[in-house]
Amino acid sequence: MAFPDGYRLRPPADDDLDGAAAVLIADQLDDVGKIVLDADFLRNRWRRAGFDLARDAWVVVDRAGTVVAFGQATHDQPGVVESLGIVHPAHRGRGIGSALLDRIEARAVGLLAGQPSPRFRHSINASDGAAATMLEARGLRPVRHFWHMEIDLVAPLEPGSSPAGVEIAGIDSPGDLPEVHAVLEEAFAEHWGNYPEPYDQWLDEEASGPGYDSELWLRATDGGRMVGALTGNLWGERGWVGYLGVRSAGRGRGIGAALLRESFARFAARGARYAVLNVDAENTTGATALYEGVGMCVVNRWDLWERSGA
Repeated sequence: MAFPDGYRLRPPADDDLDGAAAVLIADQLDDVGKIVLDADFLRNRWRRAGFDLARDAWVVVDRAGTVVAFGQATHDQPGVVESLGIVHPAHRGRGIGSALLDRIEARAVGLLAGQPSPRFRHSINASDGAAATMLEARGLRPVRHFWHMEIDLVAPLEPGSSPAGVEIAGIDSPGDLPEVHAVLEEAFAEHWGNYPEPYDQWLDEEASGPGYDSELWLRATDGGRMVGALTGNLWGERGWVGYLGVRSAGRGRGIGAALLRESFARFAARGARYAVLNVDAENTTGATALYEGVGMCVVNRWDLWERSGA
């Protein structure tokens, strides 16, 4: 589909980041009245290992050269492309979103060429009925619902005591990273959409990018054995919990809550005003109850749609 008159699509340049982030922020303010994802989030996505900014992302500009929409496609998981496309609220209803999705889908076809059982996924705001109608017409269906959960932070913040026999501490980077990976692989083995990720690939994606901060990664040990781990990073005024996992044998003891409270204290000490995480709303391990138990609440809802085949 051609782009509407007055708009042009092109690959992003590094200095388009702020313009794309402004679109992302305007979308959230229009949808939920609150900013959860900002320029730091987008910067981390655009600079991830294996992401080709010139081929895997796009911006749409108006006649004045202002970014009014952006899209991206990532191929982190074998056989799966996940994508995102956002149009500034002031420029919706003009066909920009549909034309942008055409380009995203075309890129997905190339990324998935020759792979068995390919799947194309696209994320939208849970309340975006127009986007849902567009995706349904293209053969996608909703497969999962996710929440962003958040808690306000005030420094100094005391993390409280740990479960008996359990020590919560920072990681000894890089010596602890292989075991952190092993803990998270075990903890997420049964989660929807999870796939075994080789250590080297995980290291490139999680511990080699611009958002990596070893002081915000934590481990829980019991008798010298790592039983839980948490990855975190700081984006602006928000501390993000990336992954939180506890080995099955250690669950039910409060280890996950202790890791979260320690991460909140570290975020607050670094000046963060909020701690945020993303959670599968249909998680079967009780994660949503855990997060609510430490004071977090839902601030944003988004849905993942999927189509089998490129």
